[in-house]
Parts: sequence; C-alpha cells; structure tokens
Amino acid sequence: MAEIRLLVDCKNNLGEGPVWDVREQRLYWVDSTAGEIWSCRADGNDVHTYYVPTYIGSMALREKGGAVLALASGFALYEFDTQRIEYVGNPLADQPDYRFNDGKVDRRGRFFAGSMGYDFHPLDVTIPQKPAGNGSLYRLDPDLRVTEVDTGFICFNAPCWSPDNRTFYCGDSEHKAIWAYNYDLETGQVSDKRQFVSDAGYVSTVDGATVDTDGFIWNAKVLGGRIVRYTPDGTVDRVIEVPVRNITSIMFGGPDLDILYFTSMGRPMRGIPPKEPGAGGLFAIHGLGVKGLPETRFAG
Repeated sequence: MAEIRLLVDCKNNLGEGPVWDVREQRLYWVDSTAGEIWSCRADGNDVHTYYVPTYIGSMALREKGGAVLALASGFALYEFDTQRIEYVGNPLADQPDYRFNDGKVDRRGRFFAGSMGYDFHPLDVTIPQKPAGNGSLYRLDPDLRVTEVDTGFICFNAPCWSPDNRTFYCGDSEHKAIWAYNYDLETGQVSDKRQFVSDAGYVSTVDGATVDTDGFIWNAKVLGGRIVRYTPDGTVDRVIEVPVRNITSIMFGGPDLDILYFTSMGRPMRGIPPKEPGAGGLFAIHGLGVKGLPETRFAG
C-alpha cells in the first residue's frame, strides 16, 4: 500500500519542477515565484536553499556542474557555490506578458522549456473556449543555441519523453490538455501533435508530469489534489489522492528510483483553504511498486 509523507515542510509559495539527480543522490526543486532553488537528500534531510533574482520556471543539472535555468529573464547557467548567473539567451524579450515555466532535458542533453502568461487564471471557467495563446516551447541546445519548437500555449507544462524516445508529451494548464508528438531524438524536433488526455469538465487541470519504466505517464492535477497515471494510449490506470489540493509537479527518485516526490503550492488561491496542512511542502510517496527513469543532465 502506498504511503504519503510530508518530507520537507518548506512552505513554498509555488513549489515546482522536482529533479532527482542520480549522481549526487539528491532532489532539487524550485519555488518559482520566490526565486529559490531547494535541495535535499532522499529522506528529506540536509536541506539547502539557493537564490536567483527573478521568477524561475524550471531547472536541470549540467554535465559541467551547476544548473541550467529557465528564468523569467531567459535561459541561464548557474553555479551553486557562488550563486553566479550567466545569461545565454532570452527568446521572451519581446513578450513582457510571458515568462518561462516548466522544462526538462531530453536524453541527448537538450533543455526544453515553455512559457506561460503572467495573467494565467486556471479557475476562470467563464471562458468557454480558451484562445490559442502566445506562449511557445523552446529548445536550448548544448551549444547554447535557442530554437522555437512549437507555439500556441497559455501555460506550458508537463514535458516528458517515452522510454523509447519516440514520443514527446507536454500540456497546457489553461487548455486542460496533454498532447503527444512524434519525437526525433537525432534532431530534437517534434511533429504530428495530437491530444493525449483532456481534463475538460474537471475543476483540476494538468501540471507537471513524468514517465515510468513501463512508459506510463504520471500527471499532477493542480486544484484537484490527485495524481493520475495514464497508459501510453491515454487510459486512466491509477488515481492517487494526495493531502494538498494544489499539487504542482512530480518526479521519481531515491536510490532505486521508486519514490514519487511531489511539490505543492502554498500561496492562497480562491476555493483552497488558506491553512491547508502541508501546503507548499515537498512530499514523498513510497510503496507504489513502480520505478521511474533517470533524468539526463544538460550537455551544455
């Protein structure tokens, strides 16, 4: 039977983007709107906090040490010891209403991150049909070149790849959908976009996601307090209720990659109890009987 534990009661404003590092045996995550990077051991001990000067959408560790960041002010390289930032490109410079959000590294070491609008409102159900959106998905190659991969997002989320690298998944929290694409690992290009799952009709919506060794997709349902596991054809396989409604993102980790970590949101939101126990904390789920895949470091 699965056991859910509050691992670090960090009270993040907007906890996001957990990344398990198999080399260091540590978990990293961010507090997006506080401009903070957090880190701990598998059991939640030895907590460290690092700082950046602006919103941080996502991060990944680098082969050369430190991290690559998707900040509100663009892509950047980061040194943990000195907290030094080196900016390497900002494709959002002409879009002041958008910032970077979720991101991950493919298995060739490329960093993918998408953008979201600052005025994103997932609880606004008065709009029957959401507009396409001006957000985009970008790829940062190891040589630090930036390429626009796809467009039309309002709040980009949930990037992850199938174990065979042939399918790329990503979602949009305002569109309440996850899409699947054909993926070319050699070039980092996507094609044949199609809807994978939809949360239309639910209060909850899609947030961070990951893939397990069986090729099943796990998705955090922000506003809904649950994690859903989907088969590769989009069928609901398993639903796990969690103790906080604003769960934001998930990642397998631990020595055997069989612990499912999840981040959460602590900031008040309409319809959510302001003193919900554990809100903004880092949680761990043990005993799922499932393992995840190791995350690749950014090759640049």
